[in-house]
Amino acid sequence: MKPISNIISKMKPSGIREFFNYASERPDVISLSVGEPDFVTPNKIIEGAKKSLDEGKTFYTSNQGLPILRSKISKYLKDRFDVNYDKDEMILTAGSSQGILAALMAIINPGDEIIVTEPTYICYVPDIEMCGGKAVVIELSDSNGYKLTPDILKKYITSKTKAVFLSYPNNPTGATMSKGDLESIVPIIKDNDLYVISDEIYAELTYGGDRHCSIASLEDMRDRTILISGFSKAFAMTGWRLGYVCAPKHILDQILKIQQYMMLSAPTMAQYGAIEALDSCIGDMQLMVEEYNSRREYLLKSFKELGIECFDSKGAFYLFPSIKRFNMTSREFCLKLLNEYNVLVVPGTAFGDSGEGYIRVSYAASKDKLDFFVKALQSLLK
Repeated sequence: MKPISNIISKMKPSGIREFFNYASERPDVISLSVGEPDFVTPNKIIEGAKKSLDEGKTFYTSNQGLPILRSKISKYLKDRFDVNYDKDEMILTAGSSQGILAALMAIINPGDEIIVTEPTYICYVPDIEMCGGKAVVIELSDSNGYKLTPDILKKYITSKTKAVFLSYPNNPTGATMSKGDLESIVPIIKDNDLYVISDEIYAELTYGGDRHCSIASLEDMRDRTILISGFSKAFAMTGWRLGYVCAPKHILDQILKIQQYMMLSAPTMAQYGAIEALDSCIGDMQLMVEEYNSRREYLLKSFKELGIECFDSKGAFYLFPSIKRFNMTSREFCLKLLNEYNVLVVPGTAFGDSGEGYIRVSYAASKDKLDFFVKALQSLLK
């Protein structure tokens, strides 16, 4: 038989799903592994989707999505983050993951280099490679808060560099970049005529008083930025599969062609649910964020009391503690925690080689589960 795709066959399976699958036959496992809110979608969103079904709104929308929802997202981005994309510079996707792949397909030519910071969310590098590009990985560390600085960025730019991939608040570290941090790299991006792909799915999940800043809100950056976000994390709508991509018109026109051949349109009932999310559920979202912050503070305090080093993250719903004192690899540690205590976390190496010696812990789980995890750590330290 003829060979299958060389690109896909060489691609590693998801490190997150690998561990999740280990525990799939353990119904009582305490999972702190998958980035999914433990909250049920707010009822008003559910009712909004039900109403659309009762009214027979079960057909395709336009490829870009419902104009009324795109208008509401445009207003939401302006009001919350001072970002200006109108409804015609936006397309609704089946989750932000589809949006990321479509954005990369729209800008990459074979051999183009895309800069990615590491530790990194699992799909960025494989998506770049699937599109024929080359991922240029920059390893960051907790010594500077996992931030991309001008000095670091300059070292990795070549004549083949097409774009910089930003992911803040970050998965897996929870790191954020302030307005000042982003402003410091803008001149380098502009001088080298680069695009920015900015994954802002965790934009609403920031703690400590500082609001999220989008690089698209900075001077001269809107027209070279592809902003990707969605409803999964902030509104507890993971299973609804609804994201969006915002981009200047000449880029969005290309993404729209990809949508036409890949997906046609995002799920219709999910779009009607999202309308209700933006109309009625900002308060629900803020209550969930407050609870996440309480859990974050609890884990950080517990790690400190146990003598476990952990970066003081200010975003998303993850912590990335060091497990080096246990004298095990990240994988060994996670398997021991699973096999002996029935607790599931993700090895840091799922997010790149620089994640060795760390684990990712999701605090999108109840405090009872987090407390059980802390007690398991106490036992391991004895």
